[in-house]
This record gives sequence, structure tokens and C-alpha cells, in this order.
Amino acid sequence: MADKTTIIVFSGDLDKAMASFIIANGAAAMGSEVTMFFTFWGLNILRKENAAHGKKHWMEKMFSAMMPKGPEKLGISKMNMGGLGAKMMKWAMRRKNVSTLPQLIEMAQEQGVKIVACTMSMDVLGIQAEELIDGIDFGGVATYLDEAYESKVNLFI
Repeated sequence: MADKTTIIVFSGDLDKAMASFIIANGAAAMGSEVTMFFTFWGLNILRKENAAHGKKHWMEKMFSAMMPKGPEKLGISKMNMGGLGAKMMKWAMRRKNVSTLPQLIEMAQEQGVKIVACTMSMDVLGIQAEELIDGIDFGGVATYLDEAYESKVNLFI
């Protein structure tokens, strides 16, 4: 097996997104080739805050309006309390000098972490490539499995 790490990012919760990128950055810093595969709600982490989008079906427009747009808009998995929990968590992280999620994403890209958006999930949720951050790849389950079969570490978050 190669020194590879794969991470499926299914959750769009701030705390789980942070954990995903902290692990990815740590693995990359230790010399592992890292692939993160973002599917379903995890795609919200990759959304641009003010991205323009083309024509969408009414259902896709509803998904777009209801889902958080980017890492700054994510809630936390427990005790979110209408967004107050996420604000408290960000405040505590700032006090402890923990990198923000946007910083962790940028760090991962600088370290060569391969970020893949699931095209099937994008299609289901009506997310267009232009709505996602730059510098990412697109692929389906076969893309993920090709990487996972060769990995020493495979995580689902």
C-alpha cells in the first residue's frame, strides 16, 4: 500500500469540517498523499459565499437557498442553537490560536491535498462547478474508490 490517506467528507458541520482538514493537513505534513472526497452536505464546505449560478430547476434553487454557502456559514453538529454555538466555537478557537476553516482549506491546497467534489451529489443538490472554490477536482465514486483502494488510511467524516 502506498502512503496515501483518503477522507470522505459527508458532513457539512463546522466541527466535522475542521476535523477533516486538520487530519488532512497533518497527514500531508507527514508526507502522505491526501485525497478528500466531498459528497452531499460536505459540498457546502466548498461553496463560495457569493457565487453566481446559472439556470436552476426550482428544487435546485430551494436547496441552494437552504444550504450554507461556504465555510463561514456552517453550523456545528451539537448545540448549534441557531448559530450561536458556531459563533462560540469560533470565538474559543480564536482565543486558542486555532486556524480558521478557510485557513485550513488554503493550507491543504498549498500542501497539495487533492480536493474532489462528488459530481453525483452536485447534480442531486443542483450545485454547479462555478459555485465551488477554485483549485478542486470533480469526480464520482470511481474516483474516490481508485484512491481509497491504494490508501493506508481511509476515513468517513
